[in-house]
Amino acid sequence: MTSLRIALAQFDFPVGAVAQNTDNIIAMIAEARDEYGAELVVFPELAISGYPPEDLLLRPGFLYDCQQALERIAAATTGIAAVVGWPQAAGAVVYNAASVLRDGKVEHTYRKRELPNYAVFDERRYFDVDPDGGSCVFELKGVPVGVLVCEDLWFAEPLADTVRAGAQLVIVPNASPYERGKHAQRDALLAERTRESGAAIAYLNVVGGQDALVFDGASVVADGDGTVHPAAAAFTDQWLVVDYDADARRFLPREWMDDGDESMDALAWRAVTRGIQDYCRKNGFKKVWLGLSGGIDSALVLAMAVDALGAANVTAVRLPSRYTADMSNDLAAEQCRALGVKLEAVSIEPVFEGLMAALGPMFEGQAADVTEENLQSRSRGVILMALSNKFGGLLLTTGNKSEYAVGYATIYGDMCGGYAPLKDLYKTEVFGLSKWRNTVGGAPVIPPAVISRPPSAELRANQTDQDSLPAYDVLDGILYRYVDQEQSREEIVAAGYAAEVVDRVLRLVRTSEWKRHQAAPGPKVSRRAFGRERRYPISNGYKG
Repeated sequence: MTSLRIALAQFDFPVGAVAQNTDNIIAMIAEARDEYGAELVVFPELAISGYPPEDLLLRPGFLYDCQQALERIAAATTGIAAVVGWPQAAGAVVYNAASVLRDGKVEHTYRKRELPNYAVFDERRYFDVDPDGGSCVFELKGVPVGVLVCEDLWFAEPLADTVRAGAQLVIVPNASPYERGKHAQRDALLAERTRESGAAIAYLNVVGGQDALVFDGASVVADGDGTVHPAAAAFTDQWLVVDYDADARRFLPREWMDDGDESMDALAWRAVTRGIQDYCRKNGFKKVWLGLSGGIDSALVLAMAVDALGAANVTAVRLPSRYTADMSNDLAAEQCRALGVKLEAVSIEPVFEGLMAALGPMFEGQAADVTEENLQSRSRGVILMALSNKFGGLLLTTGNKSEYAVGYATIYGDMCGGYAPLKDLYKTEVFGLSKWRNTVGGAPVIPPAVISRPPSAELRANQTDQDSLPAYDVLDGILYRYVDQEQSREEIVAAGYAAEVVDRVLRLVRTSEWKRHQAAPGPKVSRRAFGRERRYPISNGYKG
């Protein structure tokens, strides 16, 4: 029996950190060889540059550094073969490449054939397809091994070509960001590809947060008969080591930690907390601030921040006004005690009164309206940004996808901050995640009364969100169809929603585009997140 030991490096390779990534890859190659006895080690797509490098790829110096890095790595690769992803400059064009390194040299280089240019992907802006390029197959202990890169696997022909070239085992480095439901799609694809080709597939995905993207890892291997093994633990940096039986075309996991909970809520929670953790780490923040209102959004962000960074690195701030209910203050204090988080309090009344006094002469004779409500929110934003500036740390915003969609958020007010953990979670999902989090890890981390009370911005007396918005189950149902599924007004009305409510919600989405263009980044968890994945013009005459 011919057996190959393969080590898959499911780790984070930060964007732009070429020198750091290179040093880590060299050390990992030695570790895979010496500690795990691997004969082949695989690194994710564009591991040298990190993914996605975006306009760094337009800088000749960056591409040169990546070329030099590959040569350094190749020189250090002895006693083991390695597959390493990198951006390959060839004259005026750039390829998304994966090279096979062995015996101190670059033995083969495969150039990605299928370049995704949808959703969050923009690869055709940066990369070319090699018209003369073909399959990449190399031998290891007599076993023909092929290489594909990420999107190539979603099309039948690249794998078929690779198998026709002789491959019986195919290595697929990936940089595939997380979204809800994607694991099931991927597993179904792997089962289909292995059954139709007879080739075994080792699918390695990168892990870690990169701005608005979070890569989940969740790497997986599939036998040549279509058997898909349990995925590796998502959002977890780890070595994955398998023995490949070339005669049976089957994998035997040796070092492989899989997930204990792959529920959608568990994965979404880990996506957001990993996003917070990596955004802070990669941008030099050791602690975070947030305004804690006693409402469900800020309560959920607080719990996520503590899970991501630890209670000692989180400071919550109460910002009471004349409209803040005693219950709000009490619930904020209760949650901070339960989590061990420091709680500060700064009244917004002096700031608000100062603004009203300054504007009084110009406002004279004008009835109070949303302007005064927004001034309260902006008073809070000024205070929170001042604390972040003075004492250091990242300010987290607490708005959710429902609010961003319809503009129920104050620009330069509660939208102030550097990272928006709930930006891609609808209000109904906020409730669901809050309830789920209270069922794991012992005592509830979000006071039950926070979850049960009616949501309110508390910017006027006896205010609730439903004074201004449809019930959240109705609102989110419409938004999911319009934003995530891109359904038309007619399709949404046909689904049973009142036409006048649909018209109102769609108008709010259209007129709030300018706010979203100025919003902080937040982790993508859905099929269609605001930001790089959904880019609508602000000035837009289309009403469909």
